[in-house]
Amino acid sequence: MTTQNARIALLIDADNSPAAKIDLILAELAKLGEANIRRAYGNWKKNELKGWEKVLHECAIRPIQQFDVSKGKNATDMLIAIDAMDLLYTDRPDAFGIVSSDADFTPLVMHLRAKGATVYGFGAKKTPEPFVAACSRFLYLESLGEPDDESEVDEPAPAPGAPARKPRAALKKPVGTELRRDARLVSLLRRAVDGAAGDDGWSNLSAVRAQIANQASFDPRNHGFKKFSDLIDAIGLFDSERRGQSIHVRDKRQAKAARGD
Repeated sequence: MTTQNARIALLIDADNSPAAKIDLILAELAKLGEANIRRAYGNWKKNELKGWEKVLHECAIRPIQQFDVSKGKNATDMLIAIDAMDLLYTDRPDAFGIVSSDADFTPLVMHLRAKGATVYGFGAKKTPEPFVAACSRFLYLESLGEPDDESEVDEPAPAPGAPARKPRAALKKPVGTELRRDARLVSLLRRAVDGAAGDDGWSNLSAVRAQIANQASFDPRNHGFKKFSDLIDAIGLFDSERRGQSIHVRDKRQAKAARGD
């Protein structure tokens, strides 16, 4: 199944997700297949969901009504789980996109993956780690649509006579020392590079990325980089060299050991 014809069921927890990011989520899923099932769940009588109406029409998303059956709680997550199971065994999509920051979806995601479906998760940085880890790939909403620097941000000119704006500080990418403090990231990258290594000790970067995809939910944008190769360069743990159209990397510790340092 190629990404061009992979069928994706997009299920949105509207009670727990911002409408402003949905077009970016759809653009992300378009790289992976076709989101031919699009549903947003919530109690649409709530004033908090008024901003969703325009998005639902523009993005051809079907609204699913779920009243709050108990004060202070909503039943949206239960309905999403029921629909996901129904879709899994009837429509049989190749993948699911689940938009929520609620860890209650973790068992659902684990079941969908156990049955062979890929699950793409989207949620805020506050999303609990078990839900993030359960997904095939999880992308923080804060990482979607962020400009690389100030030059990419179009802002209207100040009105005549208005005080000049203070210059915006350019967004800074994490430096190597910051990245290396993330023990989980360091361990994940080193294991993947080692697992993809050839006889010469060098690993094709594409093979490294594939190794990571088989191990954990991972997207370089969650660490501040659009490209995986940029993250590898920034963390400062690996040598890299270009061979034709591909990039190969090697753990710097291996090079030191070979030299007897």
